Parts: sequence; structure tokens; C-alpha cells
Amino acid sequence: MQVQIFQNKEALHRAVAERIIAEVKQNPQSVLGLSTGSSPIDTYANLVRDHQTQGTDYSRVRTFNLDEYVGLPGSHPQSYRYFMNEHLFHHLNIPMENTYVPSGIGDLEKECEAYENEIKRQGGIDLQLLGIGTNGHIGFNEPGTPLDSRTHVTRLLQETITANARFFSTVEEVPTEAVTMGIQTIMEARQIVLLAYGSKKAATIRDAVRRPVTENVPASVLQHHPDVALYLDEEAAALL
Repeated sequence: MQVQIFQNKEALHRAVAERIIAEVKQNPQSVLGLSTGSSPIDTYANLVRDHQTQGTDYSRVRTFNLDEYVGLPGSHPQSYRYFMNEHLFHHLNIPMENTYVPSGIGDLEKECEAYENEIKRQGGIDLQLLGIGTNGHIGFNEPGTPLDSRTHVTRLLQETITANARFFSTVEEVPTEAVTMGIQTIMEARQIVLLAYGSKKAATIRDAVRRPVTENVPASVLQHHPDVALYLDEEAAALL
């Protein structure tokens, strides 16, 4: 793993955005894997700012998001489709038909299979952006998820539900299940960039980087990937 440590979040997000921008400029038909939650918001803001000022072209880029809540349509303000539209897609010149987010509605088994097939049809993911949960999850692959998993429906652990409750009016409103890319799906990306910041992530980063690979810390599997870069602030890197 390559580890890059930054003095503050602002520098970290600029660097991650620059990595994505460089990928898009080098390969205008890039397939990007994208994440949601609070971690990448400022990274996306940097991408939008660059597009508006420098004109980086996303017209031929394709994107695949990691996950979506079960039961929330894309029009729901807390759905990840809505999140991506608001924070990124509506501010770039990317055709909406080139942006893929898993569906949490309908026949979920068929939706998961179709999502995997679409990733393959588009040639696989060139660069996958990840965050990391305090319990080591990547996407919504909670501890105990098989390392050979594909896109699937997962039941969220209570700690994940509690952590995500800040985005909802009450914890009871947080969905208990999600559709997520599987760990094997993530590992097939050609490049992986993981960003993490804050002292709450320090122990998790240590376990993912320094401890043996285990399903109990899903992010630890990244040790087996040939091209992984961790972008961390000093607090998240404190235990390395």
C-alpha cells in the first residue's frame, strides 16, 4: 500500500481530487468507482470547482457507485443516487445515463446481478474511490462479509446504522439493509484510492494496514491489491 499523509483535510481532498482529475485527463473514457457518505463531499467539491474553472471533460466518463440503501428510491433526499446528483453529477458535463448507482428497489437479486454485469460490460473499473467505516467496512461490506463476495444485499450493523443516523431525522428512519458492491468486485478495480481523516479512523486504519487480512476488518483485504493508495490526514495516520 502507498500511504500519503496530509497535514489537514483540505490538502487531502485536493490531492484525491487531483488524482481523479489526472485519471480522467489521461483516459477520457475512464470508468470511475465512486463512494458516498461524508468522507468524499469535499473531494467532489474540488472536482466541481476544477470542472467549472478548468473545464475538465466528463462527457465520456462512466461511473459506478458502491452502494445504495434498500427501500429508498433515487428521488429520496437520503438516497445515494440523490446524494451523487446533488454533490457531483448535476455539476459536471457527465451524461446521466453514464452514471450508475445500485437500485435498492424491486427484485434486488436481479438488480445485483445486473449491476455486476454492467460493470463487466463497461470494461471494469479503472479507479475506485473508497471511504472506510470505523468498523473497517468498505462500501457496505460489514465485518464478516466473505472476501470473494459480489454485489449483494447486506444487513447493516447497528454501529453503522447509528453512525449514519446523523443524515436522518431519527435513527429509526435509517434503512437496515443496503445493496453494495462486493469485496471481490472492489478488488477487481485497477486502482484503488482510500481516503480517511480524523482520530476516529486511526485504529481502523492501523488494523487495515498493519494487521493480518481478515473478514473481521474488510478493508484489510486491500493489502492484497497491487495498486492501492491511502490518503490520510495526520490524525487518521497516527497509529501507523
